[in-house]
Amino acid sequence: MKLAMIGLGKMGGNMTSRLLRNGIEVVGYDRNIEVVTKLAETEGMVAACSVPDAVSKLGNNGEKRIVWLMLPSGEPTEIEIQNLAHMLSKGDIIIDGGNSNYKDSQRRGVWLAERGIGFMDAGTSGGIWGLENGYCLMVGSTPEIAKVVEPILIALAPSKENGWAHVGPVGAGHFTKMIHNGIEYGMMQAMAEGLDLLKGKTDFNLDLAQVTELWRHGSVVRSWLLDLTADALKEDQELTAVAPYVADSGEGRWTVMESVEQGVAAPVLTLALQARFRSQDATGYSYKLLSMMRNGFGGHFVKSVND
Repeated sequence: MKLAMIGLGKMGGNMTSRLLRNGIEVVGYDRNIEVVTKLAETEGMVAACSVPDAVSKLGNNGEKRIVWLMLPSGEPTEIEIQNLAHMLSKGDIIIDGGNSNYKDSQRRGVWLAERGIGFMDAGTSGGIWGLENGYCLMVGSTPEIAKVVEPILIALAPSKENGWAHVGPVGAGHFTKMIHNGIEYGMMQAMAEGLDLLKGKTDFNLDLAQVTELWRHGSVVRSWLLDLTADALKEDQELTAVAPYVADSGEGRWTVMESVEQGVAAPVLTLALQARFRSQDATGYSYKLLSMMRNGFGGHFVKSVND
């Protein structure tokens, strides 16, 4: 198998490394030439100096050419898909592994299908730990395209049998990932509020590092988020260097909007989103915890107290 990876940032770069280590040939391009050079030298990636160069290095010997995009959602992805449509041929495949709105993916799938180009939307979870642990992949496409891409998904996933699934037609992958992120908001918010309450009971003088480590073993609330939190609190329970500011990436908003469109009550997810808005104009320990968790699993920017 062979594909081009466009966008070699925190996710795209690690995904490229995992693919190469699992026998998938990758042609890679990023505007950051240093990243391209490093992956070529350390992992054996085929370096490209532009998107057209990456496509040309896939060859055109009758096999389906596959281009995987790991770009910011919105305009950057939109422009690249439109440009690629003029470079690719009927039967070729574009995969969007970024956090695009599922409605955009549905529209793009129809537009590309009219030109004979296949499309897959791949909701991708795993953050900066995916290289080591594998990625959870929720993909939407036709069954035929899913079958073609399957070896790539298996190479990226934690195992051949687990961590990846063709969940439905185009749009279903990004929709599933959107709801996943909405749930993530709620879980993080509950954990942050609970630990804030523990910290506030000053007459017990609870050791939050001890408590979170305790919960990791056998408790109902054990989770990867708890693992990350426990590890961080071992270093600094006060989180003195972290500002109580929590950004939202967009998918939480889309999840809440979807609940309104469907008329389905989602108070926990909605309030978790609102709490992030409030953090952007407030102070508090729970917000420091939320910011720390986001950095722990995804390497997201943490605003320091000096910013």
